[in-house]
Amino acid sequence: MKIADKTVVQMHYTLTSDEGAVIDSSEGREPLQYIQGAHMIVVGLENAMVGHEVGDKFDVKVIPAEGYGEYDERMTQEVPMDAFQGVDKVEPGMMFYAQTPMGPMPIRVKSVAGDKAIIDANHELAGKNLNFAIEVVSVREATEEELNPQGHCCCGGKGDGECKCGDPSTGSGTECCGGKKENCDGQGGCGCPNHDKHHGNG
Repeated sequence: MKIADKTVVQMHYTLTSDEGAVIDSSEGREPLQYIQGAHMIVVGLENAMVGHEVGDKFDVKVIPAEGYGEYDERMTQEVPMDAFQGVDKVEPGMMFYAQTPMGPMPIRVKSVAGDKAIIDANHELAGKNLNFAIEVVSVREATEEELNPQGHCCCGGKGDGECKCGDPSTGSGTECCGGKKENCDGQGGCGCPNHDKHHGNG
């Protein structure tokens, strides 16, 4: 069976930068599972998966426009250090979640100088090419339940905003957000159709 919309795909992957540094990999873990056409992975990679089948090994270069977007300087901001209440030492690279009218937004500390810090709401891979080495492990048709889940895979249907990605008890939870809790940003970034409703944003 070839990969097409409404197929469940399992794949192993290694993601590297243009410099060859490994950013992420499924090596030593279960393969990543997603539903083709459900926008669970970046669009550039999803488009490149079409037509492949079990056993295929191939490389994909995803440009920023089809990955995590171009880097936007407007998404950086200088804030006073007292904005980080309860944090003993704020250092570059630290990740926090800021409450916004659109829900929780992940931010990264870009730099620290004196009593001020520069925060960055860009995805850490924004503006970068994504170089994937892919191996297709399995392809099958998605079930009706997988295509139209009754419960929300991140929140386990509870609507409490607690991300349960990768928790076997939630069934399809391993598929949501690419199986990574950090990708559940409360803004629909994982492609779940009822994300806003279950996170209280809709």
